[in-house]
Amino acid sequence: MDSVRDVDVQRVSMGSKSYDNDSVATESPLSVNLKLRDEMFSVGVLMRTPGDDVELVIGFLFGEGIITGIGQVIKLEIEEDCCHIELSEDSQFDPSEHVRKTSISSSCGLCGRDSISNLFHIEGKQINTSQNYSLETIIQSVITLRSSQNIFSLTGGSHAAGLCDSGGNLRLIAEDVGRHNAVDKLVGKCLNEGIEHPEDGFLVVSGRASFELVLKSIRFGFPLMVAVGAPSSLAIDMAKEHDMTLVGFVKDNKISVYSSPRRISVS
Repeated sequence: MDSVRDVDVQRVSMGSKSYDNDSVATESPLSVNLKLRDEMFSVGVLMRTPGDDVELVIGFLFGEGIITGIGQVIKLEIEEDCCHIELSEDSQFDPSEHVRKTSISSSCGLCGRDSISNLFHIEGKQINTSQNYSLETIIQSVITLRSSQNIFSLTGGSHAAGLCDSGGNLRLIAEDVGRHNAVDKLVGKCLNEGIEHPEDGFLVVSGRASFELVLKSIRFGFPLMVAVGAPSSLAIDMAKEHDMTLVGFVKDNKISVYSSPRRISVS
C-alpha cells in the first residue's frame, strides 16, 4: 500500500549485527492550491501519509475555517502530489488569514501562522451539552481504536483518530504520520459521508492532546475528546473556553479529566 514502505535496516544488539527489512509509514508532500474568483492561492504543503487525500484536504479546509460545509467545495482534483480546489463565493477563505508562509509539517498543524490569539474565539458547530459518557465507554474506545490501526500495526509509526458513538463503538477511523492530519482525514470522512455534526459521538486520538487537535475538534463540534496521552496547557485552556470535555492519560481503569467533567460518569 502507498501508506507503507519497506526499507532496509540493520539490527544491532550487544555483540551482533544483522540485516533485515522493515515497514515504515510513508511521508510525502501534498501541495494545496485554491481558486477563488479566478485567482489562485497556495495555502501550503501538507506533509502527510498518502491515502484518503481527498478527505485530508476537505478536513484541512474545514479545520482552518476556510469552509463551513462540503457544499462550498465546487471542485477538488488531486494530480500526483498536487491538489487543486475551486471554492464557492460563500466560502470563508481570506488570503491574509489562511495563506501559510511555510510548509505544514506532519508534527505541526499551525506552522506558518503569524498569531494564534484569534483562534481562541472560534466559530464552530454547537457542542452537545447533555450527553454523559461512562468510564468504561472511554476506556473501551481507546482499546478499539488501537486494535483498528492497520498502518500502526505494520509500522509502529502512525497516529489515528476515530469517531465513536455514545456507546464507544468505532464508526470511522483515519491514520497518518501526523496527529492533526489524522483528525483532518477523519473530519473529511465525516463530511463526505454526510455526517455534518458528531451529535452524541466523540473523538478519540492515539497520542497526546495538542492545541491544534482541540481546535479542530471544537470546530466540528465534538463534545468529548479522548487522548491516550497528555494534553498541553493551551489545549486545556481551549477546551475550557468552549466547554468541551477533554480526557487524557487513558490507562487500564483510570482517566484524567481536564475540562467539563460533568459529562463523565463512573456508574
